Amino acid sequence: MTLDVVNVQNEKVGSLDVRDEVFGGRVRTDLIWESVTREQAARRRGTHATKTRAEVSGTGKKPWRQKGTGRARVGEIRNPLWRKGGTVFGPRPRSYAYALPRKVELGALRAALTQKMQEGALTVVDELVAAEIRTKAAVELLKGLGAEGRTLIVDVRPDEKFALSVRNVAGVRLVPSGRVTARDVMDTTRVIATRAAVERLQEVLAS
Repeated sequence: MTLDVVNVQNEKVGSLDVRDEVFGGRVRTDLIWESVTREQAARRRGTHATKTRAEVSGTGKKPWRQKGTGRARVGEIRNPLWRKGGTVFGPRPRSYAYALPRKVELGALRAALTQKMQEGALTVVDELVAAEIRTKAAVELLKGLGAEGRTLIVDVRPDEKFALSVRNVAGVRLVPSGRVTARDVMDTTRVIATRAAVERLQEVLAS
């Protein structure tokens, strides 16, 4: 499989050969789902909490004596059976993060990139650098490369001036190739990657 490589003016300047065993296989949507679900779970704050009978306000004094009143026995007003009492087995602060095998994560990223390639939503540029920090110039550059809506930019080592130029552009994310995930790819309309980033990803995903 061969991908066209363009410059920042969206003019073809070369081509890049990618391995069919990496980007030419079947799109494993099940792996994508597992990876995205894991990342979404890890992003949960997990700060929900309810008060137990030891934490709700109220006295610990016995409301009335155990026997002789004709009323049901009760030890304290904070017991879970009473209104404004404690909660039994309620949610407590916790982490929802869990780990997946490395091969599953790599397979999900490989499937996500393959799907973007098949949809024609992947643009490979020779390099992404900026002469000065200008958001307006970065917007025009991305527009010329076909960036519409949510756009993911992937580079091995992002240029500092370019990164500062696009950081305030709505819907645009710049992610190093070593940190990109399947969720990053699937949550975008267009993926713009440098030649070096695609070559690096191909090395990692082939392992």
